[in-house]
Order: sequence, then structure tokens, then C-alpha cells
Amino acid sequence: MSLPQGDVSVPRGAPSRGWTLAAVACGTFLMLVAFTMPLATIVPTAASLDAGVAGRTWVLSSMSIGLASALLTSGAVADDFGRRRTFVAGLFLMALTSVVCVVAPDTVTFVLARVLQGVGGAAVTASSLGIIAHTFPAGPERASASGVWGAALGAGIAVGPVVAGLCDAWVSWRLAYALLAAACVATAALALGVVRESRAARPRPVDRWGGLLLAVGLGSLLAGLVESRQDLGDPLALALFGGAVLALVAFVAVERRGRAPMLDLMLLRHRRFLAVTVAAFATGMGIIALFSFMAVFLDTGFGIDALGASLLLLSWSATSVAASLLARRIPEHRVSGRVQLAIGLVGVAVGQAGLAAVGPDTSWPRFVPALLVAGVASGVLNAALGREAVAAVPVGREAMGAGANNTARYVGSAIGVTVVAVIVASHGTSRQDLFDGWNVAVLLTAAFSLVGAAVVLTCRPARDAR
Repeated sequence: MSLPQGDVSVPRGAPSRGWTLAAVACGTFLMLVAFTMPLATIVPTAASLDAGVAGRTWVLSSMSIGLASALLTSGAVADDFGRRRTFVAGLFLMALTSVVCVVAPDTVTFVLARVLQGVGGAAVTASSLGIIAHTFPAGPERASASGVWGAALGAGIAVGPVVAGLCDAWVSWRLAYALLAAACVATAALALGVVRESRAARPRPVDRWGGLLLAVGLGSLLAGLVESRQDLGDPLALALFGGAVLALVAFVAVERRGRAPMLDLMLLRHRRFLAVTVAAFATGMGIIALFSFMAVFLDTGFGIDALGASLLLLSWSATSVAASLLARRIPEHRVSGRVQLAIGLVGVAVGQAGLAAVGPDTSWPRFVPALLVAGVASGVLNAALGREAVAAVPVGREAMGAGANNTARYVGSAIGVTVVAVIVASHGTSRQDLFDGWNVAVLLTAAFSLVGAAVVLTCRPARDAR
């Protein structure tokens, strides 16, 4: 197999591409399992940790902070120092922090462990797409592998809450984290055996200041969003937002002047990179934000517990898995990645809109058709995002591209969830108020998806690479 220009591979045996794909897909799956597990167990978790209302919000949001803060840095590190090494290190960090979650005596310990678990998950996610780009040449093979990666993404979202809910019903919510730790160690061992090490042909100096400023900026932004969900005028939230602005402005200044910037800001002038970044951000602001809040809505509005809500949402997440696998067969020479992204965003907007116009007399089966539509569209979107994230950056910087793309996705979801929560809360506290707020939030998140699709369609290159 010829290497992508700009990449080097550490001499080793010739492991099967299939096993390599299995290892990175499994790592991606476990990251999403870890990310979604608290959705089904927030009530017993909060009770065990003696967490109040604010504590519950932090339990649900803490991993997002670690993810968004470390994704871009992890991608740059993976490209320069080894993608397999970064992938395996991320899995071991996820395993270690899972053990801490098992024994955590209080909210602070659990939240800190989840933030670090997000850092590990960032290393796994960014390096996994870099490994795929290195292993599979551009074209049908990479499109097929990206479809499997997208399916693993959907599968993790589907399985995480269900496994956590079942573990809590059988033994304790802590059992889910023990199983996660064991699975992460097993996947790391598999990766060490079957994944060939690779890195950029010309490693660059570590952008320490860029990495620090980005982590502080995004971490402060997400922490401020979490705090503001209870009170938009909260002094701590305002201070965090102020710190985020200062750190991110400094980050841009450092990256513009640096000789080896972590993120080459000139990439934003390339329409393909801009299109996939906007698509990822719109995905977070739209479908991910709405469905992250949906478990709370189903519980409060319909009396469906988190495990039941997770099973209902399987009609979305499981459908997205199948659609991601089928999307591998879409010929890119006929339907470009940019068009696939736009189609996916329009599809999820249609699915989201189908969840609106509900009231206290609505029954839960009413949601299933819309969830199925959103699932098909999400599958197409996830597969295209995985492929375009690495195709839109220079050869040898694929993990950085994956990190930038996923950073946009998780920052978008953090902003979107905050918007949804504030809109619903602003309508009042009665059951009818809940439905009124939900209907407005649904249409707004659908609008985010449509705006994202429109921007993506305008990012047509002079010669549309297909």
C-alpha cells in the first residue's frame, strides 16, 4: 500500500485494514458510550453523589468541556507524534477516569474525572480519523471506512444510555463505568496489535501557547454556558465568558503570528474546509442539542424515565447506524461531499420539525416517524462529516482536521443545549409551558440546521472536487 504523500509509517508488519478499522471504530464507539451514559442515570448518579440542580448540570456537561478543549490539540499531537500512540493513550486515560468514576465519593471528584475523560475521548476521536485517512486511500475505500466510523458514532449514542440504564437496574450505575474501563483497555490492546503507527512526514514544533490558550478559551466558554443555564446573569458565568473571549482572541493572534500554528487560520479561506466546519457546528447546534435535551422533555412531559427515553431514541440512533453504512455506497463523483452534507442537514431539519406542534394530549408514538427521518439523515451526515473532515486539510494533517471538525460539533452542541434549555425555562413551569417552550426550541434548532445547509451549499469551490 502506498502511503499518502506527506505521511510516514513506522516499519512494522502488515496488519489487516479490516482489523485497523475495527479498532478505531470500537474506540469511537466507546467514546460516544462514555459521553451518553449519564443521560440514563442522572437521577441515581446525582442522588449517590449528593448533587443538587447545578451539580446535575455539571455531571451531564463535564465531558463536553474536556472534549471541546482538547480535540484540536489532540489532532495536532497525533499528526506530529503518532496517531496510534495518541489513540492508545486516549483509551487508557478514558479507562483510568472511568475507574475514578466508579469510586467517586462526591460531585467534584466525578465531574473532574469526566472532564479528563473528555480529554481522553478527544485523543481517541481525533486520531481515529487520522488513522483511517492514513490507512485507506482517498476514494471509495476511504468513503466506506468513513461510513463505518459514522456508524460507530451512532451506535455509541444508541448503546450508551441503554447499557447505563440496565447496569443501574441490575446492580448500580457505577457498574457501567467499570465495564467501560475494561472495554477501553481491551480496545487499546487490540490497537497496539493491529494498528500501524503513522505520523506526518515533517513533524512541527509543539504550539504550546496555542494549545494552552485554546483549552482555556473553549473550557471557559463551555463552563460559562453550563453556569448560565440556571441564570443568564450569573456573575461567574459572565466572568467565564469574559475569560473565554480574551483567551480566544489571544489564540487567534498567536496562530496568525506563529511559525508552526496548531490551526492554520488560512484554512478558513478554503471553501471545503469551511463547509465541513460549518456543517459540524450546525449539527451540534441543531440535532445534537435538541436530542440531548429530549430525555429531560420526555421525562417531565410524558413521565418516561431516562431508560425509556433512550429506548425511544433508538429509532433515531439505530437508524443512523444503518444509514451510515449504506451511505458508503453513495458515489462521490456524482454526489459531492458538500452536497451530501447539505442533504443531511436538510433531512435532520425535517426530522426535527416533525417533533414540533405537540401538546399535553400527544402520545409518544407520535415522535417515531420524525425520529426515523432524522436517523436516516444523521447517518448520511455522520458519514460525510468523517470523510470531509480529513479530505479538507493538507495531507499529513488529517488528525488535526478531525480535531477541528469535532471541536466545532461539540462547541455547537454546548451552545445549542444552552439555547434550548433557556427557551424552555423562559416559558414557565407548568406542563403546558413545557410543551410551548419545546415547540419553539424545536423550530429554532431546525432553523439552525437549515441555515447550516444553506451556508454549506454556498461554499462551492471554483472546481467542485468530487
